[in-house]
Amino acid sequence: MFSPYYKRSGRGDPLDHSCLNVAMYGPNGRWVMTERPSGDVERDKSNLRIGPSHVEWNGNALEITIEERDKRLFNPFRRRVSGKVRVIPEALNPASFALDPAENHIWHCMAPRARVEVEMDDPAVSWSGSGYFDHNRGSEPLEDGFKIWHWSRAHMKRGAVVCYEGERGDGSLFASAIRFGADGIPDEVSLPPIAQLPRSGWRIERRTRSQIGVAEVRRTWEDTPFYARSELSSQLYGEDVCAVQESLDMRRFASPVVQFMLPYRMPREARRRKG
Repeated sequence: MFSPYYKRSGRGDPLDHSCLNVAMYGPNGRWVMTERPSGDVERDKSNLRIGPSHVEWNGNALEITIEERDKRLFNPFRRRVSGKVRVIPEALNPASFALDPAENHIWHCMAPRARVEVEMDDPAVSWSGSGYFDHNRGSEPLEDGFKIWHWSRAHMKRGAVVCYEGERGDGSLFASAIRFGADGIPDEVSLPPIAQLPRSGWRIERRTRSQIGVAEVRRTWEDTPFYARSELSSQLYGEDVCAVQESLDMRRFASPVVQFMLPYRMPREARRRKG
């Protein structure tokens, strides 16, 4: 949905603009978002192959095999990014949510809580911890449906909480807090007060929710002209929590300047596999 090539194409064939995004932070950080044509994509009910990388649902876990090259600004040398990631849900949520009255944009939090196991060969790092995975789909361009949104997810002692809010393309506002039980079943709960956050380095407006109306940015992992991802500390429903927070400005994304910049971070692979 952030592909400049897909936008330029008129959005006629989404399968022709497929990629696996890998974002690794820290001293051995890597960034991968290489777009591939439909000839490099295979899929069935439980498998998705994009170029040399592969995602498979085996009935109990999402297994991601990564074989990519990274992309750095102004550096033609693309380092190998190779390894495996397993996402093992603690529980699965069957319900999806519409983000607009016309239901043009649907969000589905499939695993509010999960265990994540990472074994990378290149760079040679490994770890395990708590995680999450969700899914978005839509029938119109994201920049038509929204001007800005803020999202955050926090693990609780039992279950998890997701807060979603923003401004739609027509100027209407939306906001909700959804608490997922240990069984993955969602329940819409009262919204905690707004906690304003400092703008990102690219001056993106950031916002979250906290029971005490205050939250702290521990680290900002991703800071781009239209998107920021951060780690926060706040309080939700009587618990001190560590949250992942995202802010997205689709007005920035749609600007000609950002569209010109994106291919430097999101290369497109033109070759098609034979056979």
